[in-house]
Amino acid sequence: MVKLIGICLVLIATTFTGFEFANRLRKRTKQLRDFHAALSILESEIMFGQTPLAIASERISNQIPDPIAGFFHVLHENLVDASDTISNIFSNTLDAYIPNMQLKEQEIEILKQFGETLGKHDRYMQQKQIEIALTHLTRLEKEAHINQTSYEGMFKTIGVLAGMLLVILFI
Repeated sequence: MVKLIGICLVLIATTFTGFEFANRLRKRTKQLRDFHAALSILESEIMFGQTPLAIASERISNQIPDPIAGFFHVLHENLVDASDTISNIFSNTLDAYIPNMQLKEQEIEILKQFGETLGKHDRYMQQKQIEIALTHLTRLEKEAHINQTSYEGMFKTIGVLAGMLLVILFI
């Protein structure tokens, strides 16, 4: 009886691990898509609404899902209490939110480079900077989607098969 419970626990644990890795791939793709949407909204707010960054950040946080919405909400709060430059606030907020996201180093670096340009240019130059960031995020989102479709099923299958292998080895 104890052996049967142990077998079930091993199968459940390895299957869960495989599904968790697959879920991380899915989350990464979605978070890149959400950042893309957020920067598109930011571009609209800056260009057409001439909205200050703090207010635009709050509006973005109300339009997109977490964890990206949380990032923009905290960015809004930090900008309202501004005691530093906009680029430092953006970078520090991003650093604080990295553990909540499934983004890779390359994606974080693109966002940090974008954050360095915030508040340093006029509206039209800022629009160009947003377009550059959007181009990079689009490319990375496509790559993430390809990885997701390629490896999501594999991770799920490996989780189940690894559990079966361990069960066979224990028996």
